[in-house]
Amino acid sequence: MSLLRRRNWALPKQPSSIAPDHVWSNADQDPVPPEKWTWTGWTFTQYWLSDLVTISTWSAASSAFASGLSATDTILLTLVAALCNAIPTVLNGAVGADLHIPFPVAIRASYGTYFGYFCVASRAILAMFWFGVQSSYGGRCVTPIIAAIWPSYADLPNHLPASAAITTQGMISYVVYHAVQTPFLFIPTHKLHYMFMFKSALVPPMALAMVIWISVKAGGGADLFSKPATVHGSERAWLWLTNMTSITGGFSTLAVNISDFSRFSKKPGGPVWQLPMIPFFKVITGLFGIIAASASQNVYGEILWSPLDIIDNWKGSPGARAAAFFCSSLWLLATICNNISANSISFSNDLVTMCPKWINIKRGMVICLLLGGWALCPWIIIRNGTTFLSFMGAYAIFMAPIAGILFCDYWIIKRRKYDVPALYDPKGIYYYKLGTNWRALVCNLVVIVPLLPGLAHAVTPNNVSINTGLQHLYSINYLYGFFLSTAMYWFFNYFWPDRQTLIPAVVPGVIVDNLSGVVSDIESFAPDVKQAARSDKAISEDM
Repeated sequence: MSLLRRRNWALPKQPSSIAPDHVWSNADQDPVPPEKWTWTGWTFTQYWLSDLVTISTWSAASSAFASGLSATDTILLTLVAALCNAIPTVLNGAVGADLHIPFPVAIRASYGTYFGYFCVASRAILAMFWFGVQSSYGGRCVTPIIAAIWPSYADLPNHLPASAAITTQGMISYVVYHAVQTPFLFIPTHKLHYMFMFKSALVPPMALAMVIWISVKAGGGADLFSKPATVHGSERAWLWLTNMTSITGGFSTLAVNISDFSRFSKKPGGPVWQLPMIPFFKVITGLFGIIAASASQNVYGEILWSPLDIIDNWKGSPGARAAAFFCSSLWLLATICNNISANSISFSNDLVTMCPKWINIKRGMVICLLLGGWALCPWIIIRNGTTFLSFMGAYAIFMAPIAGILFCDYWIIKRRKYDVPALYDPKGIYYYKLGTNWRALVCNLVVIVPLLPGLAHAVTPNNVSINTGLQHLYSINYLYGFFLSTAMYWFFNYFWPDRQTLIPAVVPGVIVDNLSGVVSDIESFAPDVKQAARSDKAISEDM
Protein backbone atom coordinates (compact mmCIF):
# COMPACT_ATOMS: atom_id res chain seq x y z
CA MET A 1 0.00 0.00 0.00
CA SER A 2 2.82 2.39 0.93
CA LEU A 3 4.57 1.57 -2.35
CA LEU A 4 1.40 2.45 -4.22
CA ARG A 5 1.18 5.77 -2.41
CA ARG A 6 4.81 6.55 -3.23
CA ARG A 7 4.17 5.80 -6.88
CA ASN A 8 1.11 8.04 -6.87
CA TRP A 9 3.12 10.92 -5.38
CA ALA A 10 6.00 10.47 -7.83
CA LEU A 11 5.90 12.78 -10.82
CA PRO A 12 5.67 11.17 -14.25
CA LYS A 13 9.16 10.93 -15.70
CA GLN A 14 9.39 13.61 -18.33
CA PRO A 15 11.70 13.17 -21.29
CA SER A 16 14.31 15.85 -20.69
CA SER A 17 15.57 17.86 -23.62
CA ILE A 18 19.09 17.64 -22.26
CA ALA A 19 19.58 15.30 -19.26
CA PRO A 20 20.71 11.69 -19.91
CA ASP A 21 17.96 9.09 -20.01
CA HIS A 22 19.02 7.50 -16.72
CA VAL A 23 18.72 10.82 -14.85
CA TRP A 24 15.34 11.71 -13.36
CA SER A 25 14.50 15.20 -14.51
CA ASN A 26 11.54 17.41 -15.29
CA ALA A 27 10.91 20.39 -17.49
CA ASP A 28 11.39 22.88 -14.64
CA GLN A 29 15.10 22.03 -14.54
CA ASP A 30 15.78 22.15 -18.28
CA PRO A 31 17.20 25.20 -20.05
CA VAL A 32 14.39 27.66 -20.72
CA PRO A 33 12.98 27.32 -24.26
CA PRO A 34 13.00 30.44 -26.47
CA GLU A 35 9.25 31.03 -26.27
CA LYS A 36 9.71 31.79 -22.54
CA TRP A 37 12.53 34.28 -23.01
CA THR A 38 10.29 37.18 -22.04
CA TRP A 39 12.38 39.20 -19.57
CA THR A 40 13.78 42.45 -20.98
CA GLY A 41 15.80 45.18 -19.31
CA TRP A 42 12.51 46.82 -18.35
CA THR A 43 11.40 43.60 -16.67
CA PHE A 44 14.55 43.52 -14.56
CA THR A 45 13.88 47.14 -13.61
CA GLN A 46 10.39 46.23 -12.46
CA TYR A 47 11.70 43.15 -10.67
CA TRP A 48 14.05 45.19 -8.51
CA LEU A 49 11.47 47.84 -7.94
CA SER A 50 9.33 45.00 -6.61
CA ASP A 51 12.12 43.69 -4.40
CA LEU A 52 13.42 47.00 -3.06
CA VAL A 53 10.45 49.35 -2.65
CA THR A 54 9.34 47.37 0.39
CA ILE A 55 8.80 47.71 4.10
CA SER A 56 12.08 45.94 4.90
CA THR A 57 14.21 48.27 2.72
CA TRP A 58 12.45 51.30 4.22
CA SER A 59 13.05 50.03 7.77
CA ALA A 60 16.66 48.89 7.24
CA ALA A 61 17.90 52.38 6.38
CA SER A 62 15.93 54.08 9.14
CA SER A 63 17.29 51.58 11.67
CA ALA A 64 20.87 52.35 10.57
CA PHE A 65 20.09 56.04 11.02
CA ALA A 66 18.83 55.31 14.54
CA SER A 67 22.09 53.59 15.50
CA GLY A 68 23.80 56.95 15.83
CA LEU A 69 25.00 57.71 12.31
CA SER A 70 24.10 60.87 10.45
CA ALA A 71 21.60 60.93 7.60
CA THR A 72 24.46 61.47 5.15
CA ASP A 73 26.33 58.49 6.58
CA THR A 74 23.25 56.32 6.24
CA ILE A 75 22.56 57.26 2.62
CA LEU A 76 26.21 56.70 1.70
CA LEU A 77 26.42 53.28 3.35
CA THR A 78 23.12 52.30 1.72
CA LEU A 79 24.62 53.24 -1.66
CA VAL A 80 27.77 51.20 -1.01
CA ALA A 81 25.66 48.25 0.15
CA ALA A 82 23.56 48.52 -3.01
CA LEU A 83 26.69 48.43 -5.18
CA CYS A 84 27.94 45.40 -3.24
CA ASN A 85 24.66 43.73 -4.17
CA ALA A 86 24.39 45.02 -7.73
CA ILE A 87 27.84 44.15 -9.12
CA PRO A 88 27.85 40.42 -8.17
CA THR A 89 24.18 40.16 -9.16
CA VAL A 90 24.86 41.44 -12.66
CA LEU A 91 27.98 39.30 -13.09
CA ASN A 92 26.33 36.09 -11.85
CA GLY A 93 23.11 36.87 -13.69
CA ALA A 94 25.05 36.48 -16.93
CA VAL A 95 25.14 32.70 -16.39
CA GLY A 96 21.37 32.49 -16.65
CA ALA A 97 21.07 35.10 -19.41
CA ASP A 98 23.73 33.42 -21.56
CA LEU A 99 22.83 29.76 -21.01
CA HIS A 100 19.21 29.93 -19.76
CA ILE A 101 19.85 27.54 -16.87
CA PRO A 102 18.78 27.93 -13.20
CA PHE A 103 21.15 28.53 -10.31
CA PRO A 104 20.97 24.95 -8.89
CA VAL A 105 22.29 23.63 -12.20
CA ALA A 106 24.82 26.41 -12.85
CA ILE A 107 26.48 25.98 -9.45
CA ARG A 108 27.61 22.45 -10.38
CA ALA A 109 30.25 23.90 -12.71
CA SER A 110 32.19 25.37 -9.80
CA TYR A 111 31.19 23.21 -6.82
CA GLY A 112 30.72 19.81 -8.41
CA THR A 113 27.70 17.55 -8.84
CA TYR A 114 27.17 16.76 -5.14
CA PHE A 115 28.86 19.61 -3.26
CA GLY A 116 26.63 21.93 -5.26
CA TYR A 117 23.74 20.63 -3.16
CA PHE A 118 25.29 22.41 -0.17
CA CYS A 119 24.73 25.75 -1.94
CA VAL A 120 21.25 24.74 -3.04
CA ALA A 121 20.20 23.59 0.44
CA SER A 122 21.66 26.73 2.06
CA ARG A 123 19.69 28.95 -0.27
CA ALA A 124 16.49 26.92 0.19
CA ILE A 125 16.61 27.12 3.99
CA LEU A 126 17.12 30.86 3.90
CA ALA A 127 14.29 31.36 1.41
CA MET A 128 11.92 29.29 3.52
CA PHE A 129 12.60 31.33 6.67
CA TRP A 130 12.30 34.65 4.88
CA PHE A 131 9.05 33.55 3.27
CA GLY A 132 7.57 33.18 6.74
CA VAL A 133 8.99 36.47 8.00
CA GLN A 134 7.66 38.40 4.99
CA SER A 135 4.30 36.70 5.41
CA SER A 136 4.18 37.94 9.00
CA TYR A 137 4.77 41.47 7.75
CA GLY A 138 2.01 40.89 5.20
CA GLY A 139 -0.38 39.90 7.98
CA ARG A 140 0.32 43.25 9.61
CA CYS A 141 -0.74 44.96 6.37
CA VAL A 142 -4.12 43.21 6.47
CA THR A 143 -5.14 44.56 9.90
CA PRO A 144 -5.54 48.26 8.91
CA ILE A 145 -7.25 47.19 5.67
CA ILE A 146 -9.98 45.31 7.52
CA ALA A 147 -10.17 47.98 10.24
CA ALA A 148 -10.75 50.62 7.56
CA ILE A 149 -13.82 48.69 6.40
CA TRP A 150 -15.03 47.54 9.83
CA PRO A 151 -13.58 49.85 12.52
CA SER A 152 -14.60 47.42 15.28
CA TYR A 153 -11.94 45.01 13.98
CA ALA A 154 -9.28 47.24 15.54
CA ASP A 155 -10.67 46.38 18.98
CA LEU A 156 -11.27 42.68 18.37
CA PRO A 157 -10.99 40.79 21.69
CA ASN A 158 -8.12 38.35 22.04
CA HIS A 159 -8.93 34.73 22.89
CA LEU A 160 -5.46 33.22 22.41
CA PRO A 161 -3.03 32.59 25.29
CA ALA A 162 0.15 34.63 25.62
CA SER A 163 2.18 31.54 24.71
CA ALA A 164 0.71 31.69 21.18
CA ALA A 165 2.73 34.88 20.56
CA ILE A 166 -0.10 36.21 18.41
CA THR A 167 -3.53 37.67 19.07
CA THR A 168 -6.84 36.56 17.61
CA GLN A 169 -6.82 39.65 15.43
CA GLY A 170 -3.27 38.91 14.28
CA MET A 171 -4.09 35.30 13.40
CA ILE A 172 -7.18 36.28 11.40
CA SER A 173 -5.13 38.86 9.51
CA TYR A 174 -2.43 36.28 8.87
CA VAL A 175 -4.93 33.78 7.47
CA VAL A 176 -6.48 36.46 5.25
CA TYR A 177 -3.03 37.42 3.97
CA HIS A 178 -2.32 33.86 2.90
CA ALA A 179 -5.72 33.60 1.24
CA VAL A 180 -4.80 36.65 -0.84
CA GLN A 181 -1.19 35.65 -1.51
CA THR A 182 -1.59 31.96 -2.41
CA PRO A 183 -3.12 32.37 -5.91
CA PHE A 184 -0.24 34.66 -6.90
CA LEU A 185 2.32 31.98 -6.02
CA PHE A 186 1.34 29.92 -9.04
CA ILE A 187 1.91 32.57 -11.69
CA PRO A 188 4.60 31.20 -14.06
CA THR A 189 7.90 33.00 -13.67
CA HIS A 190 8.03 34.14 -17.28
CA LYS A 191 4.68 35.93 -16.77
CA LEU A 192 5.53 37.71 -13.51
CA HIS A 193 6.49 40.89 -15.33
CA TYR A 194 2.80 41.82 -15.57
CA MET A 195 2.54 41.75 -11.77
CA PHE A 196 5.72 43.78 -11.42
CA MET A 197 4.37 46.37 -13.86
CA PHE A 198 1.23 46.82 -11.79
CA LYS A 199 3.20 47.28 -8.59
CA SER A 200 5.72 49.66 -10.16
CA ALA A 201 2.92 51.95 -11.26
CA LEU A 202 1.28 52.23 -7.83
CA VAL A 203 3.61 51.53 -4.89
CA PRO A 204 6.40 54.15 -5.41
CA PRO A 205 3.96 57.08 -5.77
CA MET A 206 2.14 55.94 -2.62
CA ALA A 207 5.43 55.66 -0.66
CA LEU A 208 6.45 59.14 -1.85
CA ALA A 209 3.06 60.53 -0.85
CA MET A 210 3.46 59.12 2.68
CA VAL A 211 6.89 60.76 3.01
CA ILE A 212 5.62 64.12 1.74
CA TRP A 213 2.61 64.00 4.07
CA ILE A 214 4.56 63.28 7.24
CA SER A 215 7.27 65.78 6.29
CA VAL A 216 4.69 68.55 5.84
CA LYS A 217 3.02 67.50 9.07
CA ALA A 218 6.38 67.82 10.85
CA GLY A 219 6.94 71.30 9.43
CA GLY A 220 9.58 70.24 6.94
CA GLY A 221 12.87 68.47 7.41
CA ALA A 222 15.46 71.01 6.36
CA ASP A 223 17.67 70.27 9.32
CA LEU A 224 17.77 66.48 8.77
CA PHE A 225 21.05 66.39 6.87
CA SER A 226 22.69 69.01 9.06
CA LYS A 227 22.42 66.90 12.22
CA PRO A 228 25.78 65.35 13.09
CA ALA A 229 26.34 61.71 14.03
CA THR A 230 26.17 60.90 17.72
CA VAL A 231 29.16 58.53 17.50
CA HIS A 232 32.68 59.47 16.53
CA GLY A 233 36.10 58.14 15.63
CA SER A 234 36.70 54.42 15.22
CA GLU A 235 33.32 53.64 16.78
CA ARG A 236 31.64 55.55 13.96
CA ALA A 237 33.76 53.83 11.30
CA TRP A 238 32.99 50.32 12.54
CA LEU A 239 29.31 51.16 13.05
CA TRP A 240 29.27 52.38 9.45
CA LEU A 241 30.78 49.12 8.21
CA THR A 242 28.52 46.99 10.39
CA ASN A 243 25.36 48.64 9.08
CA MET A 244 26.62 48.50 5.51
CA THR A 245 27.30 44.77 5.85
CA SER A 246 23.90 44.18 7.44
CA ILE A 247 22.06 45.95 4.60
CA THR A 248 24.18 44.12 2.01
CA GLY A 249 23.53 40.75 3.66
CA GLY A 250 19.77 41.14 3.39
CA PHE A 251 20.03 40.77 -0.39
CA SER A 252 23.14 38.60 -0.59
CA THR A 253 21.14 35.58 -1.70
CA LEU A 254 19.99 37.16 -4.94
CA ALA A 255 23.60 37.69 -6.00
CA VAL A 256 23.83 33.90 -5.84
CA ASN A 257 20.59 32.66 -7.38
CA ILE A 258 19.78 35.48 -9.80
CA SER A 259 20.06 32.91 -12.62
CA ASP A 260 16.67 31.57 -11.52
CA PHE A 261 15.27 34.76 -13.08
CA SER A 262 17.88 35.87 -15.61
CA ARG A 263 17.47 32.55 -17.45
CA PHE A 264 14.24 34.03 -18.83
CA SER A 265 16.18 36.96 -20.30
CA LYS A 266 15.32 37.83 -23.88
CA LYS A 267 18.86 39.07 -24.56
CA PRO A 268 22.18 38.32 -22.84
CA GLY A 269 22.55 41.98 -21.89
CA GLY A 270 19.24 42.13 -20.01
CA PRO A 271 20.71 41.70 -16.49
CA VAL A 272 23.02 44.72 -16.99
CA TRP A 273 20.03 46.94 -16.28
CA GLN A 274 20.28 45.83 -12.67
CA LEU A 275 23.55 47.71 -12.17
CA PRO A 276 21.99 51.20 -12.01
CA MET A 277 18.55 50.12 -10.83
CA ILE A 278 19.51 48.29 -7.63
CA PRO A 279 21.39 51.29 -6.16
CA PHE A 280 18.71 53.73 -7.34
CA PHE A 281 15.74 51.94 -5.78
CA LYS A 282 17.63 50.98 -2.63
CA VAL A 283 18.87 54.51 -1.94
CA ILE A 284 15.54 56.18 -2.74
CA THR A 285 13.56 53.80 -0.52
CA GLY A 286 16.16 54.13 2.24
CA LEU A 287 15.90 57.91 1.98
CA PHE A 288 12.14 57.62 2.39
CA GLY A 289 12.67 55.65 5.59
CA ILE A 290 15.17 58.13 7.04
CA ILE A 291 12.99 61.18 6.31
CA ALA A 292 9.85 59.51 7.66
CA ALA A 293 11.63 58.32 10.83
CA SER A 294 12.97 61.80 11.53
CA ALA A 295 9.61 63.48 10.86
CA SER A 296 7.66 60.95 12.92
CA GLN A 297 9.60 61.97 16.02
CA ASN A 298 8.33 65.53 15.61
CA VAL A 299 4.76 64.47 14.80
CA TYR A 300 4.16 61.58 17.21
CA GLY A 301 6.89 62.04 19.79
CA GLU A 302 8.58 58.76 18.88
CA ILE A 303 10.64 57.40 16.01
CA LEU A 304 8.57 55.13 13.76
CA TRP A 305 10.78 52.88 11.65
CA SER A 306 8.09 51.14 9.61
CA PRO A 307 5.48 52.72 7.30
CA LEU A 308 2.91 50.43 8.93
CA ASP A 309 3.63 52.09 12.29
CA ILE A 310 2.85 55.43 10.70
CA ILE A 311 -0.43 54.09 9.29
CA ASP A 312 -1.37 52.76 12.74
CA ASN A 313 -1.20 56.35 14.05
CA TRP A 314 -3.70 57.68 11.53
CA LYS A 315 -6.72 56.78 13.65
CA GLY A 316 -9.10 59.69 14.06
CA SER A 317 -7.51 61.83 11.34
CA PRO A 318 -9.77 63.23 8.56
CA GLY A 319 -9.90 60.75 5.69
CA ALA A 320 -7.83 58.31 7.74
CA ARG A 321 -9.86 55.21 6.91
CA ALA A 322 -9.58 55.66 3.14
CA ALA A 323 -5.88 56.52 3.33
CA ALA A 324 -5.14 53.55 5.61
CA PHE A 325 -7.01 51.19 3.30
CA PHE A 326 -5.27 52.42 0.15
CA CYS A 327 -1.72 52.58 1.58
CA SER A 328 -1.98 49.27 3.44
CA SER A 329 -3.34 47.54 0.33
CA LEU A 330 -0.36 48.69 -1.72
CA TRP A 331 2.14 47.68 0.97
CA LEU A 332 0.37 44.33 0.97
CA LEU A 333 0.92 44.06 -2.80
CA ALA A 334 4.59 45.01 -2.30
CA THR A 335 5.00 42.26 0.30
CA ILE A 336 3.42 39.63 -1.96
CA CYS A 337 5.63 40.61 -4.91
CA ASN A 338 8.72 40.49 -2.71
CA ASN A 339 7.78 37.12 -1.25
CA ILE A 340 7.29 35.61 -4.69
CA SER A 341 10.32 37.10 -6.41
CA ALA A 342 12.84 36.66 -3.59
CA ASN A 343 11.63 33.60 -1.69
CA SER A 344 9.04 31.18 -3.01
CA ILE A 345 10.42 30.84 -6.56
CA SER A 346 13.97 30.39 -5.28
CA PHE A 347 12.90 27.77 -2.74
CA SER A 348 10.94 25.86 -5.38
CA ASN A 349 13.83 25.84 -7.86
CA ASP A 350 16.16 24.55 -5.16
CA LEU A 351 13.76 21.81 -4.08
CA VAL A 352 13.16 20.72 -7.68
CA THR A 353 16.89 20.15 -8.08
CA MET A 354 17.20 18.17 -4.85
CA CYS A 355 14.07 16.04 -5.37
CA PRO A 356 13.20 16.04 -9.10
CA LYS A 357 11.28 12.77 -8.86
CA TRP A 358 8.82 14.18 -6.33
CA ILE A 359 8.89 17.97 -6.65
CA ASN A 360 8.10 20.40 -9.44
CA ILE A 361 7.78 24.19 -9.19
CA LYS A 362 4.12 24.12 -8.12
CA ARG A 363 4.69 21.50 -5.43
CA GLY A 364 7.71 23.48 -4.25
CA MET A 365 5.49 26.54 -3.83
CA VAL A 366 3.04 24.56 -1.70
CA ILE A 367 5.82 23.15 0.49
CA CYS A 368 7.29 26.62 0.96
CA LEU A 369 3.85 27.89 1.95
CA LEU A 370 3.28 25.08 4.46
CA LEU A 371 6.76 25.01 5.99
CA GLY A 372 7.76 28.66 5.81
CA GLY A 373 4.32 30.14 6.27
CA TRP A 374 2.95 27.83 8.98
CA ALA A 375 5.24 25.09 10.36
CA LEU A 376 7.91 27.61 11.40
CA CYS A 377 5.30 29.76 13.21
CA PRO A 378 6.92 32.95 11.88
CA TRP A 379 4.87 35.16 14.21
CA ILE A 380 6.90 33.65 17.06
CA ILE A 381 10.11 34.34 15.15
CA ILE A 382 9.08 37.97 14.73
CA ARG A 383 8.37 38.25 18.45
CA ASN A 384 12.01 37.35 19.12
CA GLY A 385 13.04 39.36 16.11
CA THR A 386 16.36 40.79 17.29
CA THR A 387 18.09 37.43 17.63
CA PHE A 388 16.48 35.95 14.53
CA LEU A 389 17.18 38.87 12.22
CA SER A 390 20.76 39.00 13.47
CA PHE A 391 21.09 35.37 12.43
CA MET A 392 19.43 35.92 9.07
CA GLY A 393 21.65 38.89 8.31
CA ALA A 394 24.61 36.78 9.35
CA TYR A 395 23.66 34.18 6.76
CA ALA A 396 25.67 36.31 4.35
CA ILE A 397 28.76 34.48 5.62
CA PHE A 398 27.54 31.46 3.61
CA MET A 399 26.26 33.42 0.60
CA ALA A 400 29.32 35.63 0.04
CA PRO A 401 31.80 32.84 -0.82
CA ILE A 402 29.25 31.17 -3.08
CA ALA A 403 28.75 34.44 -4.98
CA GLY A 404 32.51 34.99 -5.25
CA ILE A 405 33.28 31.47 -6.47
CA LEU A 406 30.42 31.47 -8.98
CA PHE A 407 31.63 34.79 -10.43
CA CYS A 408 35.28 33.76 -10.56
CA ASP A 409 34.54 30.39 -12.14
CA TYR A 410 32.31 31.71 -14.92
CA TRP A 411 34.11 34.92 -15.84
CA ILE A 412 37.80 34.32 -14.98
CA ILE A 413 38.50 30.58 -14.88
CA LYS A 414 36.24 29.19 -17.59
CA ARG A 415 35.78 32.48 -19.47
CA ARG A 416 32.01 32.00 -19.92
CA LYS A 417 32.50 28.60 -21.58
CA TYR A 418 30.29 25.94 -19.99
CA ASP A 419 29.23 22.59 -21.41
CA VAL A 420 25.53 22.82 -20.51
CA PRO A 421 24.63 19.17 -21.27
CA ALA A 422 27.49 18.09 -18.98
CA LEU A 423 25.92 20.06 -16.13
CA TYR A 424 22.93 17.71 -16.33
CA ASP A 425 25.08 14.57 -16.36
CA PRO A 426 25.99 13.46 -12.80
CA LYS A 427 29.15 11.78 -14.14
CA GLY A 428 30.05 14.50 -16.64
CA ILE A 429 33.11 16.74 -16.68
CA TYR A 430 31.82 18.73 -13.70
CA TYR A 431 31.76 15.70 -11.43
CA TYR A 432 35.35 16.44 -10.36
CA LYS A 433 36.24 13.86 -7.64
CA LEU A 434 33.51 12.31 -5.52
CA GLY A 435 31.16 14.93 -6.91
CA THR A 436 33.10 17.72 -5.19
CA ASN A 437 35.44 20.41 -6.48
CA TRP A 438 38.03 20.50 -3.69
CA ARG A 439 38.98 24.06 -4.62
CA ALA A 440 35.51 25.35 -3.76
CA LEU A 441 35.43 23.24 -0.60
CA VAL A 442 38.70 24.66 0.72
CA CYS A 443 37.63 28.23 -0.13
CA ASN A 444 34.41 27.83 1.83
CA LEU A 445 36.16 26.40 4.87
CA VAL A 446 38.84 29.10 4.95
CA VAL A 447 36.26 31.88 4.58
CA ILE A 448 33.50 30.62 6.86
CA VAL A 449 35.38 29.13 9.85
CA PRO A 450 36.91 32.43 11.12
CA LEU A 451 33.45 34.05 10.95
CA LEU A 452 31.66 31.44 13.07
CA PRO A 453 32.56 33.08 16.41
CA GLY A 454 31.08 36.33 15.12
CA LEU A 455 27.94 34.49 14.01
CA ALA A 456 27.58 32.90 17.45
CA HIS A 457 28.02 36.28 19.12
CA ALA A 458 25.43 37.90 16.83
CA VAL A 459 22.85 35.23 17.66
CA THR A 460 23.57 34.97 21.41
CA PRO A 461 25.47 38.12 22.41
CA ASN A 462 24.96 37.48 26.12
CA ASN A 463 26.39 33.97 26.02
CA VAL A 464 29.29 34.28 23.56
CA SER A 465 32.10 36.81 23.81
CA ILE A 466 34.74 37.32 21.12
CA ASN A 467 37.85 39.47 20.79
CA THR A 468 37.85 42.78 18.96
CA GLY A 469 39.67 41.44 15.89
CA LEU A 470 37.10 38.72 15.19
CA GLN A 471 34.29 41.18 15.88
CA HIS A 472 35.69 43.61 13.31
CA LEU A 473 36.21 40.80 10.79
CA TYR A 474 32.59 39.80 11.25
CA SER A 475 31.56 43.43 10.69
CA ILE A 476 32.83 43.19 7.10
CA ASN A 477 31.85 39.54 6.57
CA TYR A 478 30.31 40.01 3.10
CA LEU A 479 33.22 41.93 1.56
CA TYR A 480 35.71 39.64 3.27
CA GLY A 481 33.90 36.50 2.10
CA PHE A 482 33.37 37.61 -1.49
CA PHE A 483 36.86 38.90 -2.22
CA LEU A 484 38.80 36.24 -0.31
CA SER A 485 36.87 33.39 -1.94
CA THR A 486 37.37 34.95 -5.38
CA ALA A 487 41.12 35.33 -4.86
CA MET A 488 41.60 31.85 -3.38
CA TYR A 489 39.53 30.15 -6.07
CA TRP A 490 41.55 31.86 -8.77
CA PHE A 491 44.82 30.84 -7.03
CA PHE A 492 43.85 27.16 -6.79
CA ASN A 493 42.68 27.04 -10.41
CA TYR A 494 45.75 28.84 -11.69
CA PHE A 495 48.19 26.39 -10.11
CA TRP A 496 46.03 23.25 -10.05
CA PRO A 497 43.49 23.59 -12.87
CA ASP A 498 40.94 20.95 -13.76
CA ARG A 499 41.74 20.84 -17.47
CA GLN A 500 38.79 18.72 -18.54
CA THR A 501 36.40 21.56 -17.58
CA LEU A 502 38.34 24.18 -19.58
CA ILE A 503 36.57 23.62 -22.89
CA PRO A 504 37.39 25.70 -25.99
CA ALA A 505 33.84 26.92 -26.67
CA VAL A 506 30.38 26.99 -25.16
CA VAL A 507 28.20 23.91 -25.59
CA PRO A 508 24.70 25.37 -25.12
CA GLY A 509 21.57 23.62 -24.00
CA VAL A 510 19.23 25.65 -26.19
CA ILE A 511 20.30 26.72 -29.66
CA VAL A 512 18.51 29.24 -31.83
CA ASP A 513 19.42 29.47 -35.48
CA ASN A 514 18.33 32.77 -36.98
CA LEU A 515 17.50 31.07 -40.27
CA SER A 516 15.99 27.74 -39.32
CA GLY A 517 14.68 28.31 -35.81
CA VAL A 518 15.41 26.21 -32.76
CA VAL A 519 17.84 23.33 -33.13
CA SER A 520 16.51 20.66 -30.80
CA ASP A 521 19.21 18.02 -31.30
CA ILE A 522 22.04 19.18 -29.08
CA GLU A 523 24.31 16.38 -30.22
CA SER A 524 24.19 17.74 -33.76
CA PHE A 525 25.56 21.08 -32.66
CA ALA A 526 29.28 21.79 -32.75
CA PRO A 527 30.51 18.19 -32.67
CA ASP A 528 34.05 19.51 -32.81
CA VAL A 529 33.49 21.32 -29.53
CA LYS A 530 32.06 18.26 -27.80
CA GLN A 531 34.87 16.12 -29.20
CA ALA A 532 37.43 18.61 -27.95
CA ALA A 533 35.90 18.45 -24.48
CA ARG A 534 36.02 14.65 -24.58
CA SER A 535 39.67 14.77 -25.72
CA ASP A 536 40.59 17.12 -22.88
CA LYS A 537 38.89 14.76 -20.46
CA ALA A 538 40.79 11.78 -21.85
CA ILE A 539 44.11 13.62 -21.64
CA SER A 540 43.36 14.63 -18.07
CA GLU A 541 42.53 11.07 -17.09
CA ASP A 542 45.75 9.81 -18.73
CA MET A 543 47.77 12.32 -16.73
